[in-house]
Amino acid sequence: MKNLNKTIIIGNLTKDCNVEYLGNGTAKGSISIAVNDTRKSGNEWIDEVSYFDVTIWGKMAENLKQFLTKGQKVAIEGKLKQDRWEKDGQKFSRILIIAESVELLGGGKGKESNSTSAEPMPQEQFPEDMPF
Repeated sequence: MKNLNKTIIIGNLTKDCNVEYLGNGTAKGSISIAVNDTRKSGNEWIDEVSYFDVTIWGKMAENLKQFLTKGQKVAIEGKLKQDRWEKDGQKFSRILIIAESVELLGGGKGKESNSTSAEPMPQEQFPEDMPF
C-alpha cells in the first residue's frame, strides 16, 4: 500500500500572513491557525484550542498575503512535514502544514470568499506561475 500524507484544517488566523523571500527569490508565507474544539470531561464540555503553523509557497503566498489577516477563517488542504534540528546538543522537532490549497471562508475584515491551490511538489521545486 502506498503512503498517504494529506490534511484538511479549518480555523481562524492568529496573525497576519508574513511573507519572506528566500535567496533564490521564492516567496515563503507563514501563518498560524487556531482550531477550536470541545471535549467532555465528566459532566462538563470543555473548550480546547489547538494552534497549527502553515507554510505557503510561491505565487500562492504572494497572491493571498493581503487576504490572510488576523481573524480570517480559512480552510487549508496540504501535507504534514516534520522539521528536525539540534541546538546546543538538544534535539527539537515540530510538525508544519505545507499548504497545497487555501480557501478564504469569510470572517476577516470583510473580504469575500476566495481560494487558490497548487499542485503538490517537492519543497525544492517551485513553479514560476502558480494558479490563483
